[in-house]
Parts: sequence; C-alpha cells; structure tokens
Amino acid sequence: MKCLNLHANFTIMLEKIVILDFGSQTTQLIGRRLRELNTYCEIIPYNKFPENDPTVKGVILSGSPFSVNDKEAFKPDLSGIRGKYPVLGICYGAQYIAYSSAGKVEKGDSREYGRAILTSVCKDEPLMRGVKENSQVWMSHGDTITVVPEHFRVIAGTADVKVTAYKVEGEKTWGVQFHPEVFHTEIGMTILDNFLDICEVKKDWTPANFIELTVQQLKLQLGQDKVILALSGGVDSSVSAVLLSKAIGENLTCIFVDNGLLRKNEFKKVLSDYEHLGLNVLGIDAGDYFYKELAGVTDPEKKRKIIGKGFIDIFDREAQKLKDIRWLAQGTIYPDIIESLSITGTTIKSHHNVGGLPEKMNLKLVEPLRLLFKDEVRRVGRELGMKEHLIKRHPFPGPGLGVRILGDITPEKVRILQDADDIFINGLREWNLYDDVWQAGVILLPVQSVGVMGDERTYENAVALRAVTSTDAMTADWARLPNEFLAKVSNDIINKVRGVNRVVYDISSKPPATIEWE
Repeated sequence: MKCLNLHANFTIMLEKIVILDFGSQTTQLIGRRLRELNTYCEIIPYNKFPENDPTVKGVILSGSPFSVNDKEAFKPDLSGIRGKYPVLGICYGAQYIAYSSAGKVEKGDSREYGRAILTSVCKDEPLMRGVKENSQVWMSHGDTITVVPEHFRVIAGTADVKVTAYKVEGEKTWGVQFHPEVFHTEIGMTILDNFLDICEVKKDWTPANFIELTVQQLKLQLGQDKVILALSGGVDSSVSAVLLSKAIGENLTCIFVDNGLLRKNEFKKVLSDYEHLGLNVLGIDAGDYFYKELAGVTDPEKKRKIIGKGFIDIFDREAQKLKDIRWLAQGTIYPDIIESLSITGTTIKSHHNVGGLPEKMNLKLVEPLRLLFKDEVRRVGRELGMKEHLIKRHPFPGPGLGVRILGDITPEKVRILQDADDIFINGLREWNLYDDVWQAGVILLPVQSVGVMGDERTYENAVALRAVTSTDAMTADWARLPNEFLAKVSNDIINKVRGVNRVVYDISSKPPATIEWE
C-alpha cells in the first residue's frame, strides 16, 4: 500500500519508505536512489514521522550538518520507530542511533571526507549481501562512533573507521557511517536494495504506475471542478497538462503568459508546440504589466516574488473571465520544494511556483508532479507518448530571464539577453551539443567593459554563458563544451548583438554555486 499525497485531503494507498530528513545536502539523493529501485518514498522532517500509517514499510534516517553532540542537533524520540519498522541510519542517522542507545560518538582524530575502502565485511548479514571486500565507499563526517552500545554488532569497517557499519541485535536496525546514496559509493545501490528487501516493500514505482495513480488521484481531488494550468512550455508544466487532461478533459484550460521575460520568439513557438497535444491553450501577452511591476527592482528575491505574484494575479484574473474556475495547476517538482523549504530553516532561493504565492489566493493549488525529480518527469512524459523535443527541452526558470538579468530589468536589457541567448542555444543544437547539456543560458552581467570594434572604443555589456550537466538539478557540474564552439558563440554574440562586447564562461559547479545566478 502507499499514500500518494498530492493534496492533504486525497490519498491513494501505496507502500512507501519514509526518509527522515536531518538536514543533509544528500537527503534528496537517498529518495532518488530509492525511486531508481522502483520504490516509492517520501522525505519528511525528522520530527514529523507519520504514526499509525499502514503504508510505511521502513525508515531511513539521513545525514545532518550537525554533530550529535551539538546542543542544536536534531534529536527525536525513536522509541516508536525502532523495533516496529526496519530502520537504516546513514552517517548522522547511524551516529544518532548509537548515541541514543548509550553509545559514544566523538570527534575523530582526523575528519574523514571522500573515498574509503571497506574491510571486515560480514557477508552473511542481510544488509551486506553482495557487498565485496575492498569496495569503495564515500565518507563525509568529522565524528565517529568510538564506543559501540550493547547489542550492537559491527558488520564492516575501514582502515580509519572501525565501526563503518553495524547491526542492532534483536531488531531490524542498521547503521552505516558512509553515504550509500552518492555515486562514488560503489556498492551504494546494493546496500539500499538490500534494505528494501529487508523491508519487504513492493518495488512497483514506475512511470506507468505513477500515471495510473496520479490520474486516479486527480479525478478524486478535482471531481467536476474546472482548472487552469500555468503553462510555461517546459517539460514540467507540459507533463502536468497531459496528466490533468487525461483526468478531467475539457475542464482543463491552459494559460500561457508572456511575461516579457521569455526567450526570443518563445511565445509563438510554445503555442505551436502544444497544438499536437489537443490542449485548450490561451496565450496572454502581459509583458508591459511585468515591466512596470519590476521597474527599478534589483534584489533577486524581490524580483522572484513580484514575478510569482504577477503570474498568480493574471491567472486569477483570467479565471474570473472563464467562470467557475476552482483550481490553479502548476508544474512544481520536488527540487523546487526542497530548495525553497529547508529543514534547517535556510532558504536557498524562492521558486515562483513555491515561494511566490500570495497569502490569499482565490484559487486552490494542484501540483501533480511535486513528488517527482526532473528525470522522473521526463520518463513519465515518454510514457505518456509526448514528443521527444518537448521532453528533452532544457529546464527554464519560472521567472524567466528576470533572474538572468542581474540588477534592474528593462526592455532593452531583455532584448540584449534574448539575442545573445538565442545564439547560444541555437549553437548548441547546431553543434549537436544540446542533448549533452542539462541546462544552458546566458546571464547579462551588471557591468560594462572597455572594448574595441573597428577603429572605435566601446564601453558595453558583458554576458556570461552558463551550461551544466546534471541528472536531477540537486547537484550539477559545468559542461566541458569544446573550445572551438565557445569561440564561435563568443564571436557571434559580440558581432551580432548590439550592446555586448565581452563574453565569459561560467565554470562553477553546484554546490557551492547554484545553476541560476539569482
């Protein structure tokens, strides 16, 4: 059984693993790995465990930025979880289980970050089934378990960490001080798969399964109500539109707003793209409205809030024209939620789908994809039979070019950025590099530099090219594009875009940087 909770009052039963989030940067990777193993899971705050939920088949405790010895560390009562469910503690989670069982966790002689090699693997232990001696794992901790509690049995170690993995005798509880969810842990998926077998959970989380459950969910949630969808042209809102169309048919109206911050000729291209889907799409030209609201605003968060509020106001206005609209649908996905709401209380940035909603809204919100990562959304799109160019389209920020123009926004700056961006994106396609890149775009910098064109001295704008590789947008690396390509794009932008005389390439990864500059 499982609980697919797209709206608090409507649930469909399905088995799940609960991941208790203690604030680790890799908590979301745990969830993604379980999804890759066709198992549904939910990430919830460390202190919000759903008691008496019959759909829970197992519990994973994540890592944390804290030490268990810190006063501010998250220390929930695990008595209602341990012994009732299979439990796997990862890094901080493993240390907290030991700490709360009268074990001792202390600062290590040296912090252990990066690669380590497993030794003394207890191969008859269910969690370690198929784990080979001398396998590489990935560590990221300064503390270590120095005294093992009574009834704890060590089942793996490394040269520097004696208690790398343990089993609690008499209960289905395990702990590992490495991170099985990260790519560099060679046997990470084996460990997680073994834990799922221990939990006896059905591995039936597939795109087809998601579609079936979501369509049922939406029918229950929406009934005969009418819905408007905030269509952006991207894969997220596109897949949301098709799912909603399957569930409620003609009761869905898609609204595509041109906020004046789209890519060059994007408005016409998107409307044309949706003709084959049979969706009812209304195009709204609202560029002047957004330019007026954004005039003089330079703070990134304020820009995001203004753009988000502007979308909602326009959708609300259009809903009044259509009559009897009850719901606003959005293509919000899991990384949007995660980056906007942190367990540690730190907001990385507000997404207009999440952080820009006004306190009072005349429409209720429905977000069919809020539990999916981007790669899952694309797999669902393929299962729905959508055209490949829509599915493979790069992510584009909800606030559009508004967060790629650093500083205040003017129509002239938008024109410059649109022209430069058009050259970059079309160049990626022409050189067959587009599908090798997760996301790409141009950023207009709030600086001008000296240049020479012909016999004249110029003092014009600088732009930065940004292209990254990723699988889920939680982490990303800068794309190693060919030097010849970058030289061609730079030359074309400087020669063809009036107002630009310098081009640079961003070689920052995420973390520590984010994909977008604002």
